Amino acid sequence: RFVINKLFICIFLFWTTPFSFLKVLGSSSSMSDSTSPTGAARLARPNILELQPYRCARDDYSEGILLDANENAYGPPNKKSKAANGDDTVLERYPDPYQIPLKTKFSSYRGVDGIAAKHMFVGVGSDEAIDLLMRIFCKPGGEHQILTTPPTYGMYKVCAKVNDIPIVTVPLTPTFDVEIEKILDAVTPTIKLLFLCSPGNPTSKALPMADIEAIVSSPKCADCIVVVDEAYVDYSKHGTALSLILKYPNVVVLQTLSKAFGLAAIRCGFCFGSPDVIQLLNNVKAPYNVNALTSEMAMKALDHVDTLQETIQQTWEEREKLAAALNAMDFVTKVYPSDANFLLFQMKSHALESYKYMADSFSVVSRYRGTELHCSECIRVTVGTPEENEAFLKALKESYAIVSTK
Repeated sequence: RFVINKLFICIFLFWTTPFSFLKVLGSSSSMSDSTSPTGAARLARPNILELQPYRCARDDYSEGILLDANENAYGPPNKKSKAANGDDTVLERYPDPYQIPLKTKFSSYRGVDGIAAKHMFVGVGSDEAIDLLMRIFCKPGGEHQILTTPPTYGMYKVCAKVNDIPIVTVPLTPTFDVEIEKILDAVTPTIKLLFLCSPGNPTSKALPMADIEAIVSSPKCADCIVVVDEAYVDYSKHGTALSLILKYPNVVVLQTLSKAFGLAAIRCGFCFGSPDVIQLLNNVKAPYNVNALTSEMAMKALDHVDTLQETIQQTWEEREKLAAALNAMDFVTKVYPSDANFLLFQMKSHALESYKYMADSFSVVSRYRGTELHCSECIRVTVGTPEENEAFLKALKESYAIVSTK
């Protein structure tokens, strides 16, 4: 009788909740189930929540005799397979689709309590995450918008245009501070992503953590994802916003190895967020978005953080010398304070002409930023080696002397 009663209960539960029962069993990667999504996932587009992601071969097995992915077992023509020579770099095999060892190592380096691999997405630079976030949370065609605070990183505008998403702008002040109340007033139910670049590009200014938290903690932002872009965070003495992702599920933080780590060529970036947001990013990304060579170089770089700290210190010292030299030039009207590895400075006139003349006549290349808001007659220059900085200063002085008298 006991066995019959248990069987009856199981049959009853199956027939009264069939759809939720089957979905739980058969859809471990999908964000969709019989109940409404919670946390930040509830803000995603319905079609993204319903997405059954592509399941690649390495989702199932990554060791053994691998005959499941139609790879070339003999290896590339310039390099025999690992089976033949014992090399650790196996180029004939698809890489780890989720980069767990790299996530674990990088989160350990950041050293923020509570942040682990489950809070991380690895992408092709941070630009991939910017694009994916728009595709996940914003419906194209004008129904949803993003909010930016110009002058800011240009890829937000490019990705928005590609994805057919309008932009609402709340400019920074002339001293490159955020206007918190104006930002919150501009946040409506149709704003799905709010970008805060800290340290800013081209501003080079880090936003105070109190300002960032004042924005993300506001009820006005409860229904949008706040993206804190920290590409230059390693050069800033104001710290990272990473701890906010544990406190606010709608916050994501972008970082990269392209700047302080000196690995721009490998294109490796990170998005930190709540696990449900990371799951969505993994569902939408290409199956093997980060290649094995990129992962290998990133892992090796993390074995040399002492050298990293030395180069950051050198950059700080050179930044101060470069700023002092620019301030001493009578045609430079302002050198903005910097929390990054570059300086933004303003000239009396002829900034565009000087920029072009330096590049064409001296092969010294900086970046003209005079078309950006609050950046009239401004040039942005990366802090280089002592020799490069001297060459820049010499080229700038001579170029201005020539173009300003034409």
